Parts: sequence; structure tokens; C-alpha cells
Amino acid sequence: MSVPNTHFGAMQINELVKRAPRKSIFFVGIGGINMSSLAHISHIRGMKVGGSDRTPSTLTRRLEGEGIDVFYAHDASNIEGYDMLVYTVAIAEDNPEYVAARQRGIPCISRSDYMGYLMTGYERRIGISGMHGKSTCTSMCAEALMLSGVDPTVLSGAQLPSMGGAYRVGREEYFLFEACEYMDSFLDFNPTVSVILNIEMDHVDYFESMEHIKRSFLEFARLSGEDGVCVANIDSKNVKDALAEYKGLTVWFGLSDKADFRAVNIEQEQGAYSFDIVAYGEPFCSVKLRVGGYHNIYNALACAAALAVSGISASNIKRGLEVFFGAERRMEYKGMLNGARVFDDYGHHPTEVRATLAGARDMVSGEGRLFCVFQSHTYSRTAALLGDFSSALDIADRVVITDIYAARETDTMGITPELFAECIGEKATACHGFHKAAEVLRKELAQGDVAIVMGAGDVWHTFEYLDLEK
Repeated sequence: MSVPNTHFGAMQINELVKRAPRKSIFFVGIGGINMSSLAHISHIRGMKVGGSDRTPSTLTRRLEGEGIDVFYAHDASNIEGYDMLVYTVAIAEDNPEYVAARQRGIPCISRSDYMGYLMTGYERRIGISGMHGKSTCTSMCAEALMLSGVDPTVLSGAQLPSMGGAYRVGREEYFLFEACEYMDSFLDFNPTVSVILNIEMDHVDYFESMEHIKRSFLEFARLSGEDGVCVANIDSKNVKDALAEYKGLTVWFGLSDKADFRAVNIEQEQGAYSFDIVAYGEPFCSVKLRVGGYHNIYNALACAAALAVSGISASNIKRGLEVFFGAERRMEYKGMLNGARVFDDYGHHPTEVRATLAGARDMVSGEGRLFCVFQSHTYSRTAALLGDFSSALDIADRVVITDIYAARETDTMGITPELFAECIGEKATACHGFHKAAEVLRKELAQGDVAIVMGAGDVWHTFEYLDLEK
């Protein structure tokens, strides 16, 4: 079972930091993209920082290079000398560092609660929420903010080449961040602009119903306060339903003629879209995206609306959107195999899968085929959304289903790759081991094909068995 979020709030955490005699903080799971950024910010603010994770990575080595102690095993002795402990809700209740901290009376703070505290030192706080698209939209916003010269602080869920990682620390005016809905983590944040990209059924191990999800997103919108703004997708019925009782200022984006920020004159070339953005009925800017997929029109509109209400000019928003060529593992081009283009993608919800594959379909040339190596994320999500997943994956001509990524769960539902593949049909094959999935690609890919290795777990290991040409 996961450990729940704390909900101390920024004021109480500030008092804990003030009272901490050694000003030291330990991060359980410090190698995570978001946790490593929080550790870095804490370190440059003068705190002693340490943490633990299971294996070395680029992120942990970067932290070690900054003088942060990283332990590559979870052990109670690791927390000696630390005043506070920050954890992710993905850890187990019997994690030895978490258990030891509680026994010793060391304050334990959930990741989102601590992040909510850190962001209060910034004037403009832009939070990107939604079941999918968060990392891409955050990265688009980051590009535009950096080009605007405002030197933002950014906490993203994906690494962005222009930032040199998944986070950057700038001046204390703009704080851009992803707002994750799992276990209501985003309700500990303090945005001045709350962005809602979409709302769908997900995280069924926590959310009991769609109504439960809608209530959570309504509360997230309300966090922006009386002087804040909610930027929301007018084309999503679930978003509109969730905000039916919202009394604050809403800026709507979408394709509807009722949207405040809308896209018109949409054109497509090899999967990438160009369009004009109209704001409140007036021309705003023209955009030619470098990333494929119809769904990225919505990400771009959300970016434009959120930054416009935050004081960024249309010209800088246009520049940011047009230089953006994708975040890591978001339709990231990896190379060629047998004349086929191969991509890596983080998609792990049926809507994400469908949108990504639909966009990739436009990239297939001639008589080429669309391949997808897919690793589903958690048994509960797979079981609850199996029909939707199967329908989405049916867009591909050939599907390879790998072992399901368990994350925080154990299989009590009998969900297997074979069952998943059977639901899709003859075009699907179940493979145990990424070397087997790679073998299918090596044998079957041909000139003009497009292949996507997709999933939020560790399916990227498939590339270790592929000799791709750049």
C-alpha cells in the first residue's frame, strides 16, 4: 500500500524548517525526476541534502556532483543526521527510512506538500494539470519563458534538452510546474494560474469515480485564489462539468468558437500542424509546430493562454512553440532500423495512446506500417481500461505487448500480456522480456514503417537490444 500525502501546508512546513537545528533534509527516492529537482533547489537554498534510491542514474550522479550524498539502498542508518524526510507516495509503508524517521520523531513530508511549500517564494506560479499532456505543455511553456528572458524556475516531469534536464532554477518570479493528480497530490500546490488540459478516468486504485476526479480538479482550480486564473479546455465535457461551480476567472482554450484562445486555419504536413491562434476574437500569433500529433494543438493553446495571462508576449510565445521539438520520451526520435523510423514515448493512458498513434499514422510513408511496442502501467489501470487500451492500440498495424509494469502493485487480477494481446486480436503478440520485443522489430520492420516503443515504466530498455542508425 502507498503512503498517503501529508497536508501540512506551506506555513507549517516553513515552521518545521525554521525549527530544524541542522537544516538538513533527506529525500527517499531522490533519483526521481521531480524529487531530484526538489533536492537541488533545497541544496542551493543552503540546506544539507541527502537521499536514497535503488540504482545510480544520470540524475543521481548530477546530484552527487553538487555535493549531495546519495545512498543506493534503503536503510534506516541513511537518515542519521537529518532533521526532516521527504517521500513520494509511491514508497511502501515499510520503507526502512520512512519507518525509522517516524519512530524517531523526524517530520515526514510528502513530495507534493514540500513542493507546495517551495513554490510560495515565487510571484507567478503556473501549474499544468490533466490526465495527459502535462510534460509536453510544461516543456512548451518552459521554452517560451526562457526565450522571454524572465529566467523561470521549472519543475517538469520530462527532461528537456534546452534545460539540460527536467528542472532549472531561476529567479523568484516565475515558477512553472507539473501538477500531478494522483492521490490528490496537486491539492497541496499553490498556483496563481491553474491549467486543466483534460479530465478522464485514471488512477483507479485511488479515484473511486469520475465524480471523485471532477471534484479534485475543481479544488485544484480553486487553489489559484480570488486573484488567480484557471486556464481550461472548453472542448472537454469533463472539464466543463468539473468547473460548473467554479466562481473564479476562467480563460478557455480549444477549437470551439466560444473559446477565448482558439486555433483556426489548421493545416497538417507529415504529422505536424500549423495554425493561427485567435485570442478574444483578435489575431494573436501564427504557429508552425515541430512536434507531431493533433493533440499538440491543444497543448500549444493551453501554453499560449497560460503565458499570456502571466504577462508573456505573443511574439515570445510563438518563438517558444516553434523552437520546441519535444521533451524526452514524448515521441522522441531514436533512430532508424531497417529503413523504419523508431520513436520512444511515455504514453500510458488510452487517450494518450490513441492520440500518439493517430499522429504517428500520418508519419508512415508509402506502403509502410505502424508498429507499437506497448508496456501497460499497473495492473489496476490495465484491468479497468483494458477495452479502451485495446481499441486505442488497434490503430497500429502491429502491436507487441510486453510484461506489465507493476510499479506499486502486485497482480491480483490475472492480467497478463497474453490476455491483453488476445483482446487486441491477431495483429498483437505477447512478449516476455524486452529482448523479445526488440527481436520482433528487428525481424519485421521495413522501409517506410514507423515504430513506437511506448509506456511509462521501463520499456525503454528495449532500445538496449536495438542497433539503431541515427
